[in-house]
Amino acid sequence: MKVLISGGSGFIGTALVRDLVAAGDEVLVLSRSVRRSAQRLGVSAQVQVLGSLDQIASSDTLDAIVNLAGAPIVGRRWSDARKRLLRSSRLDTTEALLDLIRRLETRPEVLVSGSAVGYYGSHSTDMTLTEAADDYKPGFSHQLCADWEACALQAEALGVRVCLLRTGIVLGRGGALGKMLPAFRCGLGGPIGSGRQWMSWIGLEDEVAIIRFLLEQRTLRGPFNACAPEAVTNAAFATALGAALHRPARMRMPAPLLELLLGEASELLLSGQRVYPRRLLDAGYEFRCTSLAEALKKATAH
Repeated sequence: MKVLISGGSGFIGTALVRDLVAAGDEVLVLSRSVRRSAQRLGVSAQVQVLGSLDQIASSDTLDAIVNLAGAPIVGRRWSDARKRLLRSSRLDTTEALLDLIRRLETRPEVLVSGSAVGYYGSHSTDMTLTEAADDYKPGFSHQLCADWEACALQAEALGVRVCLLRTGIVLGRGGALGKMLPAFRCGLGGPIGSGRQWMSWIGLEDEVAIIRFLLEQRTLRGPFNACAPEAVTNAAFATALGAALHRPARMRMPAPLLELLLGEASELLLSGQRVYPRRLLDAGYEFRCTSLAEALKKATAH
């Protein structure tokens, strides 16, 4: 299989590239920094890093495209400029991939395109959200994901099967967890706000395996919640992370302080979504890791 990946040098993308290479697949990685990505991924007969989609000829053949590009949404205030960057880094890349599909003489069979549980908006209830849920909460995070998904779905009119990956917090060596670890390792971690908000999580190994599953199962299309079956509250997550690191986790971050630091973006940490992967389970996907304690132990091991 020959796979083009946008965002292939990021946290999830790097793991996916290594998995595909180990399986004997050929990978093209689209990156704004060719040299850095080549150093990170290594370049071989199986991996090629591209600085532009123009390097792909119309006569070239791709079996699949995985679209993971997008600036990080957590950790900075959502200024108008930041919101524009968050949108453009997702939508402009997706539009460019659509243009590529249009000019290819042989179009790829499938596009797996990133999204997030933010599609459901910021919830403060215990409602379980499956892919069929229409009780999303309007706001920036929902609109960003909804527009990103709508853009990717245009590939269906070009004869390409489209799968949308609504991902939760990915637990691995890096990503969101990497930003939490310094405070928790110092014994300064703990719940955020009330701690009652839900956190939908997934192990990095499952995230990669789900992408491969969607690439290979040709009857699957549409949205899929890429989350472990058991979401947890923020307080439970903090306790589990403290236990994995053998550190106390009782230093609560007050909600007003977080709102002062991050403004509107604080909603991502002060509220959440209790998401359930109904369509993946119905399709026969078997999760490698359903235990948060196990996932955190693996992700924090030296």
